[in-house]
Amino acid sequence: MTRFIHDQFTKDYLEDLLTPLGEVKAPRRVAGEVREIDVWFTPKSQPNLPLEALGLLGKLVVTPCVIEPFRNAASSDEICDCLLKLLEIKGEIQRESNRNNTKLSDLDLPKLWILTPTASATLLSGFGATLDPNWLPGIYFLPSSLRTAIIAIHQLPKTAETLWLRIMGRGTVQKQAIDELEALPAENLFRSSTLKWLYRLQKDLEVTQNRDADDRDLIMRLSPRYDQEREQAVQEGIQQGIQQGIQQGEHLVVENLLKFRFGALDEELLGIMTPLLALPPEEFTQLLLQLSREELLARFRQTT
Repeated sequence: MTRFIHDQFTKDYLEDLLTPLGEVKAPRRVAGEVREIDVWFTPKSQPNLPLEALGLLGKLVVTPCVIEPFRNAASSDEICDCLLKLLEIKGEIQRESNRNNTKLSDLDLPKLWILTPTASATLLSGFGATLDPNWLPGIYFLPSSLRTAIIAIHQLPKTAETLWLRIMGRGTVQKQAIDELEALPAENLFRSSTLKWLYRLQKDLEVTQNRDADDRDLIMRLSPRYDQEREQAVQEGIQQGIQQGIQQGEHLVVENLLKFRFGALDEELLGIMTPLLALPPEEFTQLLLQLSREELLARFRQTT
């Protein structure tokens, strides 16, 4: 059961991160037997954000791709299933190209990125997966015609470039990634949204039975921070409510004073309420009680 909760987290999380860069479908159905791709991504020609902002994850999505994240170590059968889905969607693209009498380039065909928290040497050698010196450690490429790589998240360097992938790891790898995420400046583009999905994951896990040790550790790791953020949000909400109440009260005071002095509010009087409210209460109150209609209009028309 918890596997499906983690699956939903990774889909929501990746969709949130990648939407500014292109079109995300999570999941996407493919032909043949009923199969669903976890995340299908098509980059925009002009993304809203630079791909470099997402480090290694941004490098993965330069071209159309299939992303298949696993909570537990991917098995040989699961990797075969991912390859089958890639071949099916590749077939769909080629058939559509034939119908439209268009020529496909290598960049039009999707790549497959399999994200697994760990990967054994036996598993990797069974698929002929090898490291590429042009890529970071932990990324194992299958023979080139398969357009596929297995990313062993636990082997990725612990750098800012890999952070957004290590968030989807497990155990100490994920814990350290969360520590790094929380240490990012508040203005970071992805910090707030990533924490939001992690907190949702935490709350979903709390109401789920049969949690494993990693799930329990994750709940304990996130709970203090979640409580702190929630308390801060409550306090900010209270302060915002107080401020809104003050502003509404001042607006009502100005409106009532204008009515008291000059009767019904016409367009000219309504037009000077905004500059009046920009003044301290003691100042606008004195002006409203002392100045005539013409003097008020003459003074504040210039600022409207």
